[in-house]
Amino acid sequence: MKKVIWVVGILFISCTTNKKEKPFPERLSEWNFFKDIRNLVPREKVIPYDLNTPLFTDYAEKARFIYVPHGKIVYNDTSYFEFPDNSVIIKNFFYYEDVRKPSLGKKIIETRLLWKKNGTWIPLTYQWNSQQTDAEILYAGNYVPVEWVDAEGNFQKIEYRIPNLNQCKSCHENQGVIQPIGIKAKHLNKEYEYEHNKENQLIYWVKQNILGGLPDFKVIPKLANYLDKTQSVDGRARAWLDINCAHCHNPKGPASTSGLYLQSEEKDYVHLGVMKSPVAAGKGTGGRSFDIVPGKPHESILYYRLQTNEPGEMMPELGRTIVHKEGLNLIHDWIISLEAYKK
Repeated sequence: MKKVIWVVGILFISCTTNKKEKPFPERLSEWNFFKDIRNLVPREKVIPYDLNTPLFTDYAEKARFIYVPHGKIVYNDTSYFEFPDNSVIIKNFFYYEDVRKPSLGKKIIETRLLWKKNGTWIPLTYQWNSQQTDAEILYAGNYVPVEWVDAEGNFQKIEYRIPNLNQCKSCHENQGVIQPIGIKAKHLNKEYEYEHNKENQLIYWVKQNILGGLPDFKVIPKLANYLDKTQSVDGRARAWLDINCAHCHNPKGPASTSGLYLQSEEKDYVHLGVMKSPVAAGKGTGGRSFDIVPGKPHESILYYRLQTNEPGEMMPELGRTIVHKEGLNLIHDWIISLEAYKK
């Protein structure tokens, strides 16, 4: 039986648009982003991009694009890039039939847009039809059954959750303002395999005349790829925590009162959770006393909340219904490495 989450999130959209006009396309195809929508082949000015370490969403693959029809993005070293009006950030969520054999095909579940309109980012979600020919606007969240074969050859089956508009706001809202999560220099500073060449994304955006203010390349921050074992455990773990947790867990985020700050720039080990008592985790502590006990992941609240699927206890609260095994193992190793920390 299909479950639907009914919300009042539609009010967020209706209050930001003129009711006399059609506020936005009802179908993804009407945006005209793709010349081959089934295969997500972009039109001119729709530029693909990727992140050094992506946010985990139940092992969904992501195909990301930006569309900047006029003006330029303004570079920022430490915060979100400022986009001109009418820009769109496009993120498609899909699963390969078999991760080991992408040529066997994929199933696109949803496309999320962030549309810059009159200085405000507006979140929109489109759910794909079973024929994989288009996607329709979705005001309420939904659950979609998904099956695939993973990288180890194991059959997987989940009820994929498409978030409602209020849930989109809960992750993307910072001090009352909707912002992108991954559009920061430290996430974007990497090479991308374009159609005709491989090039650093930020340099490519400058060449495409959509990014301004790029500094000397040597000073641009860069986070690790969490899967790259040639890089340090600390660098990989901090990158994973930054993209998956820090949009809430930072001094200005929705979880600021927790005192647990997980952005990559944080240097204070107490704010990172080391021997820090929780503020108000409730049953989310799993009976543990500290966010992180150096050298002891199984006594650490952070590790517990990442490895449980219990509602009200698991973290992140949204975006997953199953455990990210690779991320959990990395955080396990990171907490072990903190054994040398001396308070």
